[in-house]
Amino acid sequence: MGELISYQSRNPEASGDSQGSGYLALPESGSGPAVIVIQEWWGLVPHIKSVADRFAQAGFVALAPDLYRGQIAAEPDTAKKLLMELELVQAGSDISSAASYLLAHPAVTSHSVGTVGFCMGGSLSIWSATLCEEITAAVAYYPGASWERHAPEWRNFAGKSALIHCAEGDGTSAAPGIQEAVREITSAGGSIDTYDYAGTAHAFFNDDRPEVYAAQAAELSWKRTLEFFAAKLR
Repeated sequence: MGELISYQSRNPEASGDSQGSGYLALPESGSGPAVIVIQEWWGLVPHIKSVADRFAQAGFVALAPDLYRGQIAAEPDTAKKLLMELELVQAGSDISSAASYLLAHPAVTSHSVGTVGFCMGGSLSIWSATLCEEITAAVAYYPGASWERHAPEWRNFAGKSALIHCAEGDGTSAAPGIQEAVREITSAGGSIDTYDYAGTAHAFFNDDRPEVYAAQAAELSWKRTLEFFAAKLR
C-alpha cells in the first residue's frame, strides 16, 4: 500500500508555486526505478492507485499525481467536464514536477523517469516526454485520437522511447492519432513500438470496469510495459 504525498508544482503561467499531490507507492525492496502513473479522465480513483501499487510490487517507485486536485468522477458526464476543465499547462507542470520529486527521492535508482497513462493519461504520458528532459520512456494505453490540444514539440522526443497499447475498438494502431505519434517520434530520432489487442474495447486494462475489461490483453500489455521500463530506465 502506498500513501498520499505533496510536492511543489510550478505553473510557469502562474505567479508562484502551487501544491501538487499524489499517491506514492514504494517497492518492498526499498528502492527501484521511477515511474509516473497518469490517471484516466475519472481522476485519482482506486484503480489508478492499485496500478501504482502493482508497479511497486514489480520493483518500481511509482507516483500517481492527482491532476484534478482531489476531484473524481463516477459517471461520464462529470468525467468529461473535469477533463475539459483541466489546464494542460498545470497538468504538464504537475507531471514534470512529479519527475523532479522522484529523481530526488532516496528510493529511486534510475537517472530518468518513465510515464504510463490511460486514455486521457495516455496522451499526457506521451506529451510529457516532450515537456520534461528527465522523462525518457513513455507508455500510453489507448491515448486520445488527436494531438491538436496538446500541440507536442515532437522534436523533444529525440533519444527517447515510447510504447503504445491500442484497442481494436479505437481503430488499432492504424488510427490517425497513433500514426501521427509513430511518424513524428520516429522523425525526431526517438523509438516507438505499438501493439494491437484484438477484440478489445477502449479501457480494456481497467479491471474496475467489467463491461470493457479484457483480462488476457491486460495481462499481456502489463508484461510488455514492465519489460519496456526494465529495459529503458537505468
